[in-house]
Amino acid sequence: MRAFSLYQRNSLSLWRRKKPCCLYSSGPLYSDASTNNTDEVQNSRVKVFDRHLKRKQRDRAAWLMRPKDCLVDTVADNLLDRLEDCKKAFPTALCLGGSLEAIRRLSRGRGAIEKLIMMDTSYDMVKVCKDAEKDMHDTNIETSFMVGDEEFLPLKESSLDLVISCLGLHWTNDLPGAMIQCRLALKPDGLFLAAIFGGETLKELRIACTVAQMEREGGISPRVSPLAQVRDAGNLLTRAGFSLPGVDVDEHIVKYPSALALIEHLRGMGETNALLQRNPILKKETALATAAIYDSMFAAEDGTIPATFQVIYMTGWREHSSHQKAKRRGSATISFKDIQKEFGSES
Repeated sequence: MRAFSLYQRNSLSLWRRKKPCCLYSSGPLYSDASTNNTDEVQNSRVKVFDRHLKRKQRDRAAWLMRPKDCLVDTVADNLLDRLEDCKKAFPTALCLGGSLEAIRRLSRGRGAIEKLIMMDTSYDMVKVCKDAEKDMHDTNIETSFMVGDEEFLPLKESSLDLVISCLGLHWTNDLPGAMIQCRLALKPDGLFLAAIFGGETLKELRIACTVAQMEREGGISPRVSPLAQVRDAGNLLTRAGFSLPGVDVDEHIVKYPSALALIEHLRGMGETNALLQRNPILKKETALATAAIYDSMFAAEDGTIPATFQVIYMTGWREHSSHQKAKRRGSATISFKDIQKEFGSES
């Protein structure tokens, strides 16, 4: 568990890039016919999140986000650290939604990436990342940009060596389907890396919202989006068909001067509520009661309030003949009874 202040800043500096980069836009987001087809596909599935609203929230976050967010940078850096544990190189990589700018800025040659595709549903977010590219020092990476949806990847099968997503996939309606598409886009022995917020995220805010709504309105409505539990992450990787799945969890405690500062930070990250069944109206008295209850229940001695962010890291590989595989059931040649007879008597 890590605790740090909202206003902490790291010592990374901005670097300058000389190579030009290009901006691509995938047709389905802007073509009426394609949009209708996309809506038909989405209507046939269970929809939890409003993807159109989430895109608008990402547009807003593009202009509100801090240049160097200590929480986002920490998660991105931890995710990229996993590339240092791999001996192989990943020449072609896709950065999928979430914290695009942090991944690009903190890559620093890890993974030996030569071509990097940065994709997001928000045109404004892609534009901000493109504008920031000129300040990048790592000129060895050929970077391109694409506007696209994580639920409908506009990429060819077996075209990537690495897919990396930092704090973006937990907003998809069909997370297993999105992960399956990522696996299919990978070449054999390609790597999938993702970080998503877990179910313990913002547990203090959930409690404060529930108590305030019960007191002021006599009932509750969902104000914080549901998130995956740790036990679900491994099942997601297996269901998506990844081999050698790996899951680990980290927890960060961020301190804010007030509940309003927390909400502003969530807006800057694009992490505000996007549930389809949300209540669009938040009464002023309920909002003030939430802030007061949050402060009375969780405030520290120095006057700050803590917020928990649980991050689940997922690692998976596309199947390859070099990967370790479990033996076929019943193929063992030695019985445990024989082992017990040989070594059990000595103990």
